Amino acid sequence: MFQIARRSFFVLSLLSFMSLMIFGQKFDYPKPKKVEQVDDYSGTKVADPYRWMEEYSADTNAWIQAQNKVTDAYLSQISERNIIKDRLTKLWNYEKYSSPVKHGNNYFYSKNDGLQNQSVMYIAKSIDDPGKVFLDPNKLSNDGTVALSGMAFTDDGKLVAIGTAAAGSDMTEWRVMEVETGKYLDDKLEKRRQGISGWTNDNSGFFYSAFPKPNENTSLKDQNFYQKLYYHKLGTPTSQDVLIYERPDNKEYFVGGNVTDDGHYLIITVNQGTRPQNMVYYKDLQTKDSKVMPIVENLNNDYSFIDNIGTTFYFSTDLDATRKRVIAVDIANGNKITEIIPQAAETLGNVSLLNNQLVTNYLKDAYTQIRIYDLKGKFVRNVQLPGIGSAGGFGGKREDTETFYSYSSYNAPPTIFRYDMKTGKSTVFRQAKVDFNPADYEVKQVFYPSKDGTKIPMFLFYKKGIKLDGTNPTILYGYGGFNIPQTPGFSVSRLVWTQMGGVYAIANLRGGSEYGEKWHEDGMKLKKQNVFDDFAWAAKYLIAQKYTQPSKLAINGGSNGGLLVGATLNQYPELFGAAVPQVGVMDMLRFTKFTIGWAWTSDYGSPENSEEFKALYAYSPLHNIKAGTKYPAVMVTTADHDDRVFPAHSFKYTATLQAANASDKPILIRIEVNAGHGAGKPTAKQIQETTDIYGFLVKELGMKIQ
Repeated sequence: MFQIARRSFFVLSLLSFMSLMIFGQKFDYPKPKKVEQVDDYSGTKVADPYRWMEEYSADTNAWIQAQNKVTDAYLSQISERNIIKDRLTKLWNYEKYSSPVKHGNNYFYSKNDGLQNQSVMYIAKSIDDPGKVFLDPNKLSNDGTVALSGMAFTDDGKLVAIGTAAAGSDMTEWRVMEVETGKYLDDKLEKRRQGISGWTNDNSGFFYSAFPKPNENTSLKDQNFYQKLYYHKLGTPTSQDVLIYERPDNKEYFVGGNVTDDGHYLIITVNQGTRPQNMVYYKDLQTKDSKVMPIVENLNNDYSFIDNIGTTFYFSTDLDATRKRVIAVDIANGNKITEIIPQAAETLGNVSLLNNQLVTNYLKDAYTQIRIYDLKGKFVRNVQLPGIGSAGGFGGKREDTETFYSYSSYNAPPTIFRYDMKTGKSTVFRQAKVDFNPADYEVKQVFYPSKDGTKIPMFLFYKKGIKLDGTNPTILYGYGGFNIPQTPGFSVSRLVWTQMGGVYAIANLRGGSEYGEKWHEDGMKLKKQNVFDDFAWAAKYLIAQKYTQPSKLAINGGSNGGLLVGATLNQYPELFGAAVPQVGVMDMLRFTKFTIGWAWTSDYGSPENSEEFKALYAYSPLHNIKAGTKYPAVMVTTADHDDRVFPAHSFKYTATLQAANASDKPILIRIEVNAGHGAGKPTAKQIQETTDIYGFLVKELGMKIQ
């Protein structure tokens, strides 16, 4: 996309700056052109001199090439990068498994031998059978950039729909394969934003949600509206696919589907933007030409479908329960609601129905607790977990007595357990073998007051024996948005940071779901500033408790977390020694203009709303950079094929920050080629990106690798 065939005068002028004194801290950045672009937002005039960076042009490409040369020159002189990459590669090289899932008579699981770019899918006849390769995504491309994005099996496990995506794109294409023969059928869904909702129980076809087909030339930028739910009958062209449900009354509605395990019903959900609140409908698949019938027709609450027993549908919901509860809805009795499991002190997450029991996953101060109840809501037992960490899995069907789950924490590599639903016994099924001693590391949870006094939890991960003398190089990570919690989990990159002598801190900021919908709402729209305050006060806590000091403290986050880093850096530049905003949403006045960005107004608010515009403009990372400010070292990361957070966010932010910075600290941007927002990124690219980020931080924080 960013390649050009000839060198223009603009290219030559950009490349003429290369008399750099990298370690003398003189950075002669590319001098991008400025345009006379001014927009009017509710009477406020806002300049946008780098608007041209939103177009894929020779000028944009030349700027990218020149910026990467500056960054590469800087990084190439950091000798510690070799040590970092060796450590990452060594520790990354362990077998990684997913929990097995049974479809028909076979078990399926993913496995990565260690350094494979993409994990490989295996098929096994039993859980004791090591199985054989079922699908190897590494063979779909020469550089490992084509990833498996989804699999949808028929109930009998004889057919599977396979989704793949290239270069980290959100655009997927789907093919149908015979499981026994490995033969692909002729059926194919061409590349676009889409996902399989489920098969009919006779294997005759499947349901899928999709946005309109994109323009190939502008798909990385174009907005996506009017998602619809279709049915595809096997053996027929997609032009004959049947439209099942649409909402032409609102282009911003997402329409999704889910076929019940008994194959009797299609559950249809409708929501707007990224908010969890949704409408719910159903269609009887056993009755020809049945109508779509409503269960919930407003967007006031979140209803997550669990399973059904006949006409009784089970949901987890925040209806009259901000931390969620489980209810049953009887569609044969006027959608009558019965409470099954009342709201608890903890926040309810995923729920599954196994052995005719409800397996519930709760968050207590951001770590997992698993509780089992019968169908009347009577408590049966807890599932005992090894410690403060995260557990997930518990997949299967209502009658299954066997299931699997995975547990991990910051100092505990993933362990897969086999769980007997009848006896409550967990047995280790597979355990990751990583070359380190967990006993050498400490995981600690602390609570600190934010600016307004709200108690915020934070996890700390470090090597035992550190001194609280304020000298520890520290990474503070956060996200704080879209109802997404930050829970403990194993990461080789975080482990390597602590091995080198650093502290890793993860703050559970408002905007996530750690304490339910109220916690989420307190960090969104007009209350978004709470998130930045939570993050800054986490930094102040780490400094006050002498874990670190400003010159040794770096902040990091990706996507919405990139926005977090950019906004907090603008407001408190003196608190940090370095910042790494990754694939961030940096232009809060134009985020709605690109791909799926309009959907984020449910969390951010809209720049077209005068009150919400004021809030957005007050913290927008791009628009709150102040000329003459001494900023700490910054490394922005993005990718040229990011079709979720359009890379122009990072381009414009970097150019503006480089021009404004009054310190001698570097303002760099690392632009990954042939990659997207992050999903499906090959192992080799992950290792190299982490190497470059840590190399940057080692130098800028004055870190001596242990």
